[in-house]
Amino acid sequence: MKLTHTLFKILSSASAVGILLSANAFAADPVVIKFSHVVADETPKGQGALLFKKLVEEKYPDQVKVEVYPNSSLYGDGKEMEALLLNNVQMLAPSLAKFDKYAPQIQLFDLPFLFDDIQAVERFEKSDAGKSLLNTMTDKGITGLGYWNNDLKQLSANKALKLPKDARGLKFRVQNSEVLDAQFKQLNAVPRKMSFSEMYQGLQTGVVNGAENPYSNIYSQKIHEVQKYITESNHGLLSYMVIVNTKFWDGLPPDLRAGLSEIMDQVSDEVNKKSHEFNLADKQKIIDAKTSEIIYLTPEERSQWREAMRPVWKKFEDSIGADLIKAAEASNQQ
Repeated sequence: MKLTHTLFKILSSASAVGILLSANAFAADPVVIKFSHVVADETPKGQGALLFKKLVEEKYPDQVKVEVYPNSSLYGDGKEMEALLLNNVQMLAPSLAKFDKYAPQIQLFDLPFLFDDIQAVERFEKSDAGKSLLNTMTDKGITGLGYWNNDLKQLSANKALKLPKDARGLKFRVQNSEVLDAQFKQLNAVPRKMSFSEMYQGLQTGVVNGAENPYSNIYSQKIHEVQKYITESNHGLLSYMVIVNTKFWDGLPPDLRAGLSEIMDQVSDEVNKKSHEFNLADKQKIIDAKTSEIIYLTPEERSQWREAMRPVWKKFEDSIGADLIKAAEASNQQ
């Protein structure tokens, strides 16, 4: 009888512990992913972040919460990478120009006039060479999950830019990128490193005379209101790599990590499918605003720009890798 009573107490205690553990499991806080970025919600990146939040919270309503912070509302250009490495944010989608000090190979995407069109960019990103670049920074604490393209960049200035010589002496806002710095120096122009959030004021006050942006950023940041001319140069890529803090990512349960990866792949496909259409729509809004003139280059004029920029390719060939540059060039051929 005593044994039965003792066994009952043990079973009751075990049951109580089980109920407590179960209650604690249900009461556990969800995984929080802070997703910070520097552009408006209306841009391809902004829409991608919101779509990722929507799909993740639909699939994991009690397990994962995604907090999106647009327009540098949490961290600006100069602080977001440090915040990720400290795990103060878990996810970013910085411009590929931001990664030169972490993985010099990624400077490939900044080489001017390397890609003929956005379709060539996408072919390269889906190639083995393109995918390999996502895993080049894990030893630095950064894991790449995918590419989000914001289309090709256009030059803007308060002077008509038709030929490379027209850029001489102008001050251009650039991101913190050695390649982009060299790009404008090759044109005998003056690069000025400036955060994205400061660009409009810099152009408005004349601190800089020109910039390079895809149409979606030109429109969303009202750059067309403070620049007289936009040259449709399609000279460079503004693309983002969606990244996570490696320690945070590797610490997630494998099944959750796999599920989030699948969602990211889905969102990346959607962003890249829609971004070109998005930019074309914003281009039309710029035309309708009639605040600046769009200059279209002839094939001969574009060829002159490309030849003028080839020395930049050569300058960075050793740090990027000649084979990688050749693989990117090959993507221009269908």
